[in-house]
Amino acid sequence: MREWDPRAASAEEIRSLVETVNSVLSTDLPGDPPWQDVQIRDYLAETMPGERRISWVAEDDRLPEGESEIFGHVSILLLGDIGVLEVMVQPSLRRRGLGRELVAVAARRAYLEGFSSIGVEAIGGTPAIPFYEALGFEREYVETRSVLNLSSVDWPALHQMADGIAAGYRVEYHPGGPPAALLEAYAQAKLEAQDDDEDLDLAPRSSDPQRLRDSLDTLHKRGLRPYIVMAMHESSGVVAGLTEVVVPVQHPERADQYDTIVVRAHRGYGIDRAIKARMLFELQAAEPGLREVQTWNAHNNESMLKVNAELGYQADRDWFEYGVDVAQLVQSLEAVQ
Repeated sequence: MREWDPRAASAEEIRSLVETVNSVLSTDLPGDPPWQDVQIRDYLAETMPGERRISWVAEDDRLPEGESEIFGHVSILLLGDIGVLEVMVQPSLRRRGLGRELVAVAARRAYLEGFSSIGVEAIGGTPAIPFYEALGFEREYVETRSVLNLSSVDWPALHQMADGIAAGYRVEYHPGGPPAALLEAYAQAKLEAQDDDEDLDLAPRSSDPQRLRDSLDTLHKRGLRPYIVMAMHESSGVVAGLTEVVVPVQHPERADQYDTIVVRAHRGYGIDRAIKARMLFELQAAEPGLREVQTWNAHNNESMLKVNAELGYQADRDWFEYGVDVAQLVQSLEAVQ
């Protein structure tokens, strides 16, 4: 096992890592599209200002020079006061202690860097759940992933939804991100939505104009194409609602839904349905290779779950966020060794 810099990695190492990613996907999420070897270095290396990602790989060191077989990878993203962990082990090599070793090296670094807690996402129905719970991670948040197959969309009904916004609002589409003139209003809408969150902030919102600029810049550098649809309140000029979708070049057949927000003072006017429906029309035109969109919602977000069901999303898997005290984790891992 060694600390690993994707920027300095060989093409063979990147190829091997992608193979392992796809092996994990085919085992844990067999319906998900495979990753392509496109901008993998950028995806793994680029971070927001003030954040750092440190990675390690486990590999076969018996191969001839120039060849590589990466069968385990761990990274920890250090942001704010929490370290966000990602662990991947070749399925054929699970239950041999490698995952524990990968967590241990990342936890020690987080401890030495002065971080007090680690968070991680774990997918329901996979070995990750008992693995993290056995290490002392505690479940703190749960949400459901739903997937929309664009081939099954009722486009005439969707057209009605897109046109169903109340008078006094207009819907705008902005590929690449909101225009500079609207950054402050856009960030203000996202700031209000933070009060409704209960999760661990493993991917905190960009709720001020500069952080929003940095976030958009980082998305583009990582190979993630953002698309924005906003509802503007015409008399006040405020952003009443917004929805964000990102299409990764690494798996361009499936897009990721990011935030969908309707500001409290503007709820009840059909904004959520209108902006999400409009987004699907724009994606159909902008991304002809796109086949699916995936989104995540808390179980208590009944209004958005209802909207997603009307759009045609199908519930797929529960996703869990776990947290653990770094010092306790390091102590328990060292006690086992």
